[in-house]
Amino acid sequence: MEELSLTTPALLFSAVSLILLAYTNRFLSYAQLVRTLKEQHLQHPSKETRAQIDNLRRRLHLTRTMQLLGVTSLFLCVVTMFLIYVGLMLLSAYVFGAALLLLVGSLGVSIWEIQISVRALEIHLKDMENPLDKRDSE
Repeated sequence: MEELSLTTPALLFSAVSLILLAYTNRFLSYAQLVRTLKEQHLQHPSKETRAQIDNLRRRLHLTRTMQLLGVTSLFLCVVTMFLIYVGLMLLSAYVFGAALLLLVGSLGVSIWEIQISVRALEIHLKDMENPLDKRDSE
């Protein structure tokens, strides 16, 4: 194995920062959607709105997990750089490996969350298509 240098973990900074920005934007979108759905549910309670709120709750928890894994990965990259700086090369390699695994975990949870989001959108699309099908048949 090639020896780690300070630039190796530093390369992940921009990637992880962009990922965290995307996760934060996703979180903010969900927060706005939750507020909208809450108002809608208070005015006209329905099973569909309740199901959407439950779905969003699950997605928010997944987004939090993605963020925690990503931030921890970034933190371990900083720790790796410090360990390299003080000359603890073997330990730095293990810490960097852990940072990479956390980043992979974060991306895996992101894929899971995206799949849930797509399923939720497909349900909305089906709801929109059904009234059109009924109108066309009349």
